[in-house]
Amino acid sequence: MNVYPNPSRLDLSSAPATAPAIPQVKARGRGVGSNSSGRFEAFKRSGIDDGWYREDEDLPVLKTHVTEEAARSIIARNISPDISFDRSINPYRGCEHGCSYCYARPSHAYMGLSAGLDFESRLFAKTNAVELLHKELGAKGYEPATIALGANTDPYQPVERQYRLTREILKMLNECNHPVGIVTKSALVTRDIDILKPMAEKGLVKVAVSITTLDHKLSRQMEPRASTPGRRLQALELLSAAGIPTVVMTAPVIPAINDMAIEKLLGAAQAAGASEAGYVLLRLPHELKDLFCEWLEREFPDRAKHVMNLVRDIRGGRDNDPEFGARMTGRGPYAWQIGRRFELACKRLGLNKVKLKLRADLFERPIQPGEQLSLL
Repeated sequence: MNVYPNPSRLDLSSAPATAPAIPQVKARGRGVGSNSSGRFEAFKRSGIDDGWYREDEDLPVLKTHVTEEAARSIIARNISPDISFDRSINPYRGCEHGCSYCYARPSHAYMGLSAGLDFESRLFAKTNAVELLHKELGAKGYEPATIALGANTDPYQPVERQYRLTREILKMLNECNHPVGIVTKSALVTRDIDILKPMAEKGLVKVAVSITTLDHKLSRQMEPRASTPGRRLQALELLSAAGIPTVVMTAPVIPAINDMAIEKLLGAAQAAGASEAGYVLLRLPHELKDLFCEWLEREFPDRAKHVMNLVRDIRGGRDNDPEFGARMTGRGPYAWQIGRRFELACKRLGLNKVKLKLRADLFERPIQPGEQLSLL
């Protein structure tokens, strides 16, 4: 196990994978405050305050650990009609950004870990990602289509500075002239402009920067370790100035939390160079429902019930609606209003006039070890 260095956080490496939360812990800078067992565990465990904890007690604080993982495959496939791609790559499991609303949190249950603090502090790096990608792209019969990079967890989360898996994946895709769409909320994406620029010149890439709010304080409450809103707007400017097509994702839209600023956010992104925009309403699958409600009670106790009432209003009376066709945009009057506001703002700003379709006709299959080069 490799320790991602940060001396200000608690070491949980000796605990079993299904260990419960430790009440006496400083989770400063984390998105959620609990660590209940995942839905596949035989026993449900969660931390409680037994009254012995003192506010002035000097406690250890949470530390991030990264396990280097040898993945079996790297290109994941999907058949969802709600999204524009059928394949994706996620170099990392878990995400240190710690977004309280992250729909990917429940995926940590497949590792025997919690969707809570485990998700943002016990990460996995697929260190053989590039080798696998070379093999899968080189398979006979492979048909190229846009790969989404970061569809589940952020490819530019802080550990990317150390592992550089995303950068190496982009190098491989560039060498093969393979189209890729990137989604991130990190300004670190600008580090790779030297790769993205030539790809953009061939119509092979566009970058979506996710911005949930322009309010610095609210951003820190919702996504404590992601780049600030200002730095994300700056990333849009730098990417656009380099000729790289950019998209702003106002996702997720959370009723009574950040939905009031849709128009202002889109205006700022358009001014920074974004030419396309998209939005997704808050989704609360599996364990995320309880984690988000816990976060609401802690950060917005005055409106927590109101927010959840609105969430249920757009989800057909439930906390979550997984049905294709409704899970991204919701249903009912409130969801309709959000959609119309978004459409009108985009029309006024000139966003989405043209949606860039990336090229797949330039793809060159990488030569595999031992394979003879063609003479033609």
